[in-house]
Amino acid sequence: MTQLIANTDGACRGNPGASAIGVIIRTPSGQVLKTICRAIGNMTNNQAEYHAVIAALEEALKLGATDLSLNADSELTVKQLSGKYQVKNPGLALLYARAKALESRFKSVRYTYIPRERNREADALANQAFKG
Repeated sequence: MTQLIANTDGACRGNPGASAIGVIIRTPSGQVLKTICRAIGNMTNNQAEYHAVIAALEEALKLGATDLSLNADSELTVKQLSGKYQVKNPGLALLYARAKALESRFKSVRYTYIPRERNREADALANQAFKG
């Protein structure tokens, strides 16, 4: 069993507007295995948050993870992926389906909402993508 921890963040300049994602994937001991920092085009903030989650799921699979703890500062995204909220927005439904399809390839995925101040590194990566 390979357990990994991911922190994700999506950022927008306007809503909708220019968007970017930041992802950090670590071992349980804290070793950083992968960072992702990239612009993703124009979309809403919630769509950007989903793109960050999808990127983390894809990368964790490439790294051989079977169990993933995913931390995000988007309460909507976390509650939808955890089954606490329904996905009513058609613009999010396809992204939700993509995330759930990736999730099914893991033994377990746990989504946790964390406040923005505990997600500074992923936030910094997302914002760095606007400069590059």
